[in-house]
Amino acid sequence: MMYKKETIICDKGGERLDVYLASKLSLLTRNMVQKLTAEDRISLNGKPINKNHRTAEGEVYEIEIPEPESTDTTPQKIALNIIYEDTDLIVIDKPKGMVVHPAPGHSDGTLVNALLHHCGDSLSGIGGTKRPGIVHRIDKDTSGLIIVAKNDKSHMSLAAQLQERTLIRQYESIVCGIIKNDTGSIDAPIGRHPKDRKKQAVTDKNSRKALTHYEVIERYARHTHIRCHLETGRTHQIRVHLAYMGHPVLGDMVYGRKKPELGQSTQCLHARYLSFIHPDSREKVELTADLPNYFKEVLCKLTNIT
Repeated sequence: MMYKKETIICDKGGERLDVYLASKLSLLTRNMVQKLTAEDRISLNGKPINKNHRTAEGEVYEIEIPEPESTDTTPQKIALNIIYEDTDLIVIDKPKGMVVHPAPGHSDGTLVNALLHHCGDSLSGIGGTKRPGIVHRIDKDTSGLIIVAKNDKSHMSLAAQLQERTLIRQYESIVCGIIKNDTGSIDAPIGRHPKDRKKQAVTDKNSRKALTHYEVIERYARHTHIRCHLETGRTHQIRVHLAYMGHPVLGDMVYGRKKPELGQSTQCLHARYLSFIHPDSREKVELTADLPNYFKEVLCKLTNIT
């Protein structure tokens, strides 16, 4: 990876380093500053700087910023359900079963392959060679809305909104069992599962804060249709939290019941609603994706179960 150097002379003391540098360099978020600090790519007087450093007026910081990488992923002509698109971003209603970006075992047929064919070179390079334009992800077997940046300025703006929790994501799910309360919150830290490295778990060890809000839409004989609002974006967050509270997502054979139910062998989870501030116009954008057929079919079955 290639890096370019930037030099900043501090004009404001007493601030956290990540906050200060993110305010001075539009292409950096606080998370990126923290990552570069951990990689010793930010220095003070030629020496690596501590991640907890507080700025002092007159200090000179040298920052190595990664250059956007060209992609080596093959464009593929794959149909996309485009909900919104302009010169700055594109929002896709991703189908269940589609992987977001190439990974071991999924080198093609991904959303990124399709985006490269549709958008050409008009994708942010910040995500690197395997994830151009990808601001956030949803699981392979979760359907619904995902936002993709077409340039670095938009990517930085949307990433900042994610971090500041002003980019709103709401999901709908069908869960096992009857949730008694109409609304509630699950505030439980999530980290790597202590025994299975492929899974996440609610744990106090090497974990991060995770907060999910939910509300009941409809109760059935043995299941509940709910809406979830994410305040944080941990891997598998909704699935882990709902399983933790005793109401795993229907069809989730990783965190829930280990056999198919009502014809579902993958999670019944759909990213239905998305809102954000447009990076260029600064106007609020609100988008909704209809429930997919698989979800509607399950709801129809549930209405006939007594």
